[in-house]
Amino acid sequence: MGMYLNPGNISFWKCISSKIYVDKTGLIVQTNERINTQEQYICVSRPRRFGKSMALNMLAAYYSRGCESADLFKGYKIENDKSFRKNLNRYDVILLNMQQFLIEAESGEVTQYLEQEVRQELKEEYGEILGEQTCGHTLGLAAALRRIFVKTGRQFIFLIDEWDCVMRERQDSETLQRQYLDFLRNLLKDQPYVALAYMTGILPVKKYGQHSALNMFWEFSMTDQYALEEYTGFTEEEVRSLCERFHMDFAQTGSWYDGYRFRQFKHIYNPRSVVAAMSCQAFSSYWTSTETYDALKIYMEMDFDGLREDIVRMLGGERVKVSTFSFQNDMRNFKIKDDVLTLLIHLGYLGYDSETEEAFIPNKEIIREFENAMSVGGWAEVMRVLKASERLMEATLLCDGESVARGLDRAHTEVSSILTYNDENSLSCAIGLAYYSARKDYRLIREMPTGRGFADIVFLPLPHTGKPALVVELKYDKSVGTALQQIKDRHYTQALEGYTGEILLVGINYDRENANKPHSCVIERMKKQKEHFL
Repeated sequence: MGMYLNPGNISFWKCISSKIYVDKTGLIVQTNERINTQEQYICVSRPRRFGKSMALNMLAAYYSRGCESADLFKGYKIENDKSFRKNLNRYDVILLNMQQFLIEAESGEVTQYLEQEVRQELKEEYGEILGEQTCGHTLGLAAALRRIFVKTGRQFIFLIDEWDCVMRERQDSETLQRQYLDFLRNLLKDQPYVALAYMTGILPVKKYGQHSALNMFWEFSMTDQYALEEYTGFTEEEVRSLCERFHMDFAQTGSWYDGYRFRQFKHIYNPRSVVAAMSCQAFSSYWTSTETYDALKIYMEMDFDGLREDIVRMLGGERVKVSTFSFQNDMRNFKIKDDVLTLLIHLGYLGYDSETEEAFIPNKEIIREFENAMSVGGWAEVMRVLKASERLMEATLLCDGESVARGLDRAHTEVSSILTYNDENSLSCAIGLAYYSARKDYRLIREMPTGRGFADIVFLPLPHTGKPALVVELKYDKSVGTALQQIKDRHYTQALEGYTGEILLVGINYDRENANKPHSCVIERMKKQKEHFL
């Protein structure tokens, strides 16, 4: 058993011995299927604190010849798979944490230091085969591994954590980056001793300028996790089970930590935050508290046309179209706003729907991070709207249409200074921002299908709040009476499946010709019961 070659299973043992462990051993089925195939190179990128290192420790415990792990996997999903015994503790594993090498190596000597450390452990295990020197020089790591394979037939599984830290933390050193990429290519690509290579990081590997050294990797990223969706974070079923176990409100948990969306799994939760909330018995910003909001602020304030507008729209509860293909997969070379938005998707600050190619702010925890970033300057108009949102919500619950209209006048004026359009979409964005504070008690649904059209905005209360639901209809250059009547005529309230209780019908109109009073609002109460309305 070594640090790098054939590590032990103590790290995985600590995971399953923890108070909270969610069974993700099904990932091993996926990696087993890819051993010695054209898909044997896997790069999984996720945000920080999303369980990347935990997954590597699990894979090391399973594959490494340096330990016996059968007992550790008893009772977990992988134990029942037919491939479990076939590959259990059968491979030479090389486990590398690139962050460690970057910190410990002298400047520019990262790959040399890595080779030195790993080669030393190889020598201890395979000294007779490798010898001290060959033709007057020490064998490089790739050459040493080839010699071991030729002499023994043994293949290696490579597990590389923080693979992209050189790119993220040495952004100005293109020489070091190219050297590092060439090293990885030579170590892994088309080498007969490689049975499987599994790398994790925050960024995908696809492009770094014109240097595509690692094009053999299959990428699983936050823009599309494909077959690995279930292992990206916690699923809805897993979180529901944890909420029952720890007596925590499931709806509130979703409001705080849900929002990462993929093709099959529509609800993926931030694992770090869910574990912290269950352990602390309180909902708070756990994931974002591990890093300063300055990083988000830097990207939000980049001077790309349309970026501020898109951020404002997402703060208002909307989604924005994003093309992720121009992104160079680094944190320095940005050409258009979509590159910045794509980076925020990979960092976990935005959710992404690969089917509609839209980005959005996923949950309350991330909304707070955006609010923190805006509070330190540059977003005065938006902050004024957000700070006024509590008063607007109070007026709405009191059915005070006049006060709501005045509040919307101010909000629409502030938001229009950022948006490049002034139409019904502008009004919709303004209202989403104006009711910003409602998100602590409500789930906002835009264009909710009703069977006879779409309700413009629905605020569905979380079960613990005791608040009424809100159905909002927007009109442009018409009347609030028309808006309210449409809610009734099209039976929008019937679409609130499973909800019974008080509903506020909110009709809002924006009149471009009325400079003194452009907004008008009327609010009516009604009560939805199981079978009929009163």
